[in-house]
Amino acid sequence: MIMASRNIWCVRRNFLFDLRGWMLQYSAEVFLKLISFRPFSVKCDSKDKESLEEEREDLLSNLVTMGVDIDMARRRQPGVFNKAVTNEQELKIFLLSKGASDKVIGSIISRYPRAITRTPESLSKRWDLWRKIMASDLEIVNILERSPESFFRSNNNLNLENNIKFLCSVGLTHKCLCRLLTNAPRTFSNSLNLNKQMVEFLQETGMSLGHNDPRDFVRKIISKNPSILIQSTKRVKTNLEFLQSTFNLNKEDLLLLICGPGARILDLSNDCTKKNYTNIRERLLSLGCSEEEVQRFVLSYLNMVFLSEKKFNDKIDCLIEGKVSASQIIENPRILDSSINTLKTRIRELSHAGYDLSTSSIALLSWSQRRYEAKLKRLCG
Repeated sequence: MIMASRNIWCVRRNFLFDLRGWMLQYSAEVFLKLISFRPFSVKCDSKDKESLEEEREDLLSNLVTMGVDIDMARRRQPGVFNKAVTNEQELKIFLLSKGASDKVIGSIISRYPRAITRTPESLSKRWDLWRKIMASDLEIVNILERSPESFFRSNNNLNLENNIKFLCSVGLTHKCLCRLLTNAPRTFSNSLNLNKQMVEFLQETGMSLGHNDPRDFVRKIISKNPSILIQSTKRVKTNLEFLQSTFNLNKEDLLLLICGPGARILDLSNDCTKKNYTNIRERLLSLGCSEEEVQRFVLSYLNMVFLSEKKFNDKIDCLIEGKVSASQIIENPRILDSSINTLKTRIRELSHAGYDLSTSSIALLSWSQRRYEAKLKRLCG
């Protein structure tokens, strides 16, 4: 019995030893394999890294030569500098052929670096589509100089083509399309569905207010406010509700307002609209104006709502200090179009010339510089 137990123990020991040896051998093989492959991996990574660094250096060198503000470009779109392929040289050649100067090209890339990722084929196609609207290459170059993202933001040329066809189908004239591309070029980068939603919303709005030609209503709104198509329907709807409730307008009056000067206010931030109007109201009420006078003042010149709280208050303070009364301001809202410096200068000059603003017309405070100087010369003559 003892011998049997010993034999069994020996078998177990040998088995365990063999198993342990196999595990050690297997672990060693795995370890050695890892070791043998690591230098190769490091070597590949090192080559790739060196190649990538060289490409980045070439890109930076090209951009610096082109007059690009590298710091600005990095802040705006840093990911561009990690792209494997860029087309900065091709972009430069393309834009030069369209009449852009080296300075303009450098400015475009500085402000919208992603432009260098567009292929020459895509650029050429997109340019041809824009030329269906614009009269010359130079007009497009001027838009790119002012708003490079409007052209380079998307490379979906099919979407651009579909938007042009759709906007033509709703009755927008070539002149109106030109204004859109000049003043609100992002309209054409919108998805087709977004533009359709806004047009349908405007058509429904026109009909609900009693307009008998929805297409004509849309044309009027867009011609008055080219930026309307890049706003949300929610924002426009909220501003319509604000105008109607704040000024107690019926449908006919609201329709008349938004087909005219009120169209511009439709795309203003809702919070901004309410905040600015509240400030105007409180400031004028504090000067003794009535609610009716405040509403008449704002409705007669809705541009007032675009003035921030500080700008409006500073201009009012300047006029009051110049002995202009609140009632005069109510009757001449356009004087608030003038800058604070212009108001101060003219008030001082007119005072020196013996012109009493408290009893005379204050309209000349908003006249063109040429007309104002002619009047001042006669006063001092």
